[in-house]
Parts: sequence; structure tokens; C-alpha cells
Amino acid sequence: MKQLPKEKRKKQLELKSALETENLRQKKALIERLKEVIENEEKIGTAFNSYKEIHETWKKIGDIPRDKRDEIQKEYSRLLEMFFYTIKIYKELKEHDVKRNLQLKQDLIFKLKNLRNSQLSLRDLEATLRTLQNEWEEIGPVPNEEWEEVKKSYWDVVKAVYEKINSHYEEQRNVLAVNIEKKKALIVSLDKILEMSQQNNSLKDWDAATKNVLEIQEDWKKIGFGTKKENEEVWKIFRSKCDEYFDAKKQFLSGIEEIQKSNADSKRKLIDEVDSLKTSTDWKQTTERIISAQKKWKSIGSSGPKWDNKLWATFRAACDEFFLSKEKHFADQDAALIENLNAKKELLEVLSSLVLSENKGEAIQQLKDASNRFAAIGHVPKNQADSIYKKFKSLMDEKYASIRLEENEKEKIQFQSKIDTLLSSPDRSRLLSREKSELRKQVEQLTKEIALLENNLGFFSKSKGAEQLRMEVEKKVKFAQDKINTLKKKISMLPNE
Repeated sequence: MKQLPKEKRKKQLELKSALETENLRQKKALIERLKEVIENEEKIGTAFNSYKEIHETWKKIGDIPRDKRDEIQKEYSRLLEMFFYTIKIYKELKEHDVKRNLQLKQDLIFKLKNLRNSQLSLRDLEATLRTLQNEWEEIGPVPNEEWEEVKKSYWDVVKAVYEKINSHYEEQRNVLAVNIEKKKALIVSLDKILEMSQQNNSLKDWDAATKNVLEIQEDWKKIGFGTKKENEEVWKIFRSKCDEYFDAKKQFLSGIEEIQKSNADSKRKLIDEVDSLKTSTDWKQTTERIISAQKKWKSIGSSGPKWDNKLWATFRAACDEFFLSKEKHFADQDAALIENLNAKKELLEVLSSLVLSENKGEAIQQLKDASNRFAAIGHVPKNQADSIYKKFKSLMDEKYASIRLEENEKEKIQFQSKIDTLLSSPDRSRLLSREKSELRKQVEQLTKEIALLENNLGFFSKSKGAEQLRMEVEKKVKFAQDKINTLKKKISMLPNE
């Protein structure tokens, strides 16, 4: 658990305290100097210059200890009053300035009253109060007959603000005390976990306990500060308890690493065994051996969080591969094959009574749809596959033959229909391969015939009868070449299986 920055905060507070003490000494020195000016200085100009120097220095001095602020400020204000009355500075001030000062001080008192009722944070409240008090001292004298009332109003409201600040501090002290109690309660909970962890003998037990410890640490972070001294004490105790727990867990984990490593090696051996069996077609014996391997796997303990899931996924994949192959092998015994057979028989009845559209394109599409439906139905029992396929092919050939098509177009569509029909066969790979082989043989045969015919052309003499024979041979060559082109197009239409 990351240590909170207590030492840094402690140093900051010590530095702040030292600065405030020095500021207090400087303000006391200024008060003594102001007293000396009031008591001994007879020249008004010199006295006024001294006052300005003292006052400017006073404003530049920072915060003093909070418990001295009221006392020091009152004394300074009292001396300022004495100073102004002593040197009779009011004689040099104009009447409107005095009235303006009165208005400014009344406005400032109004601000202080608003401050008393504000919802500012404690820090902002104190800072604003100091600012307003400094502004009060900046304002010059007011009419003598108004002074006592204004002064009383000012100090009454200042006192009320200080009471509010002190009340906040008291509430804060109560909150700090409550926070300490909350932290002590967490330490008690941590002690219980430490005691129970002595009985932990599995990684699962430690994981559960660690989850609780981490939750306690999160709860600790959510609790605010306590009083300075007690906060440091409970933090040291809490941190030591956490360290004690995680040291114990580390010791336990170091002891099970070797066991987990051995378990991982045992699981890898089982994976190798199943990998060597997964392609076997000795279904009965291999099934027994893989089930035996699965039982052994369950008896092996954990191989650690790093390897458990990975090894299991590999082992399961090897087992699944075998059982899926086995399931596929025996799929022809499934009732679904019978359903497919019935569906294809129904389709044959529909196809037999199908009246094709007079529109050639629509008629072709009707037959394509029938072919797609036949292929989509899926496999049928092996002993029925050839029979149902031949019936479908015969009906499709009959329907295509009834469509009035150009010879080339008719041949292409019928061949595509043949391909679609082959693709719907359970033995489609073999049938497609055989079809492609037969087409290539025809191409080879025609190529030989063309070569023979072209060779014979060289023996014809230039006579009227020979010219007639030449034209017939050239016609045969062209026919054979066209046939080869058609066959090659058919070969390109066949999918690779």
C-alpha cells in the first residue's frame, strides 16, 4: 500500500508555524515603534511619515498565530486611533473625506455581516476576514460622534465571525476524532483477517483474504485525516499490519510455486497425449483414452493463474476436435438425415408438377431457386443419397430442356444446373473432380483430332476435288476448336473443392 505523504505535510506545518511566529515578533516590534512615535514625536510631518512607514510594513507582514490575531489587531487599532487623535490629523482632513470614511466602514461592516452568514470554506473564511480587517485599517478616521458606534458594530461582527471560525474548528476536531475511531475499527478488522489467514492452505483462501485486505485499504483511503499525533500512530500500526499480511502471503506463494510448476508439466503431458489421439478414427478406444485423460486432468491441482486458463483452453480444444470429428462421423445416423430425405422428396414432387413461366428469365430463375433449395436442405442417409440425387438431376434436365433457349445459352444454363446439382450431393468433391477430369479428357481428345486434321491438310493437292475436301476439314477444325473453347469455359465454371 502506498504511504501517504505525512512527512511532507508535517514539514509544511512546521514551516508555517515558524513563519507565523516570526511575523508576530515583527508586528509586536511595529506596535512598540508606533507607541514611541505617539509618545515622543512632536513634529506632525515626521510622525505622519513614520506612521506611513510602519503601516506599509505592517501590511506586508503575513499571517501570525491564529490565537494572537485578535489581541494584536485590537492593540494595533487602538494605537492607530491614539495616533490620529494625538497628532490631530483630523484637522487636515476635509469634512467630506471623514464622511466618506464613515460610509466605507459601514459598507465594510455590511460585508462582514454577509461573511458571517456565508457558506465559505474555513480557509476562505479566515482569508476573507483578514482581508476585510486590513481594509478597515486602510480607511481613515470618521466623525468623532460616530466613532464609538461604528467601532462597536465593527468589533461585534468581527467577534461573531471569529466565533463561527472557532465553531468550525471545534467541529473539525470532532470529525478528526471520529476518523481516528473509524481507522482503529479497520485495524481491528485487519487483525481478524491476519488471525484467520493462519488457517489458509490454498490459493483460493489467500485470494479471498487478499480481496478483503484490499477493500479495507480502499476504505482507509476514503477516511479523512485524524488529529496529527494519533493519525501518525494509527497509520504506522495499519501499515505494519498490511505488511505482515502480505509477507505471510508471499511466503505461502513461494512454497506452492514448485507444486504449480509440477502441475503445469503434468497438464502439458496430457495435452500432448490428447494431441496425438485427436485425429484417430478408432472411435471406441480413443474415446476411452481421452475420457481417462480428462479424469486425470481434474485430479491435478492448480498450475497458477498465469497458466491455468491457457493450458485448459489448449487441452479442451484438443478434446473438442476429436469429439467433433466423432460426432460428424456418426452424423448420418442422426434423425435429421431422415428429415432431409423427406424434405427432398417433397421438393421432387413440387418440381415434378412445377409449371414454368413463359418468360425465359423467370423460368430459369424458378429452376435456380429449386436447385438452391435442394442444396440447402443438406445431407440424407447414404443409402438414399444417389437415388434422390439422380431423380432430382433427371427432373432438372427435363425442365431445362423444355425452355426455349439458344443452343449456347441452353448448354451453359444446363451445365450450371448440373454444377448446382453436384454441389448438393453428399459426394460433391468426388463428383466435381470426376466432371473436371472428363472435360479435360475431351479437350485433350479434340486437341489431338485438330492436330491430325491440320496435318492431313498438307497432303491435299491443288485440285477442285481436293479443295472441297480441304474446306470440309477446315470446317471440322473450327468446330473442334469451338468445342474446346466451350469445354474450357465449363472447366472454369467448376468450383475448386
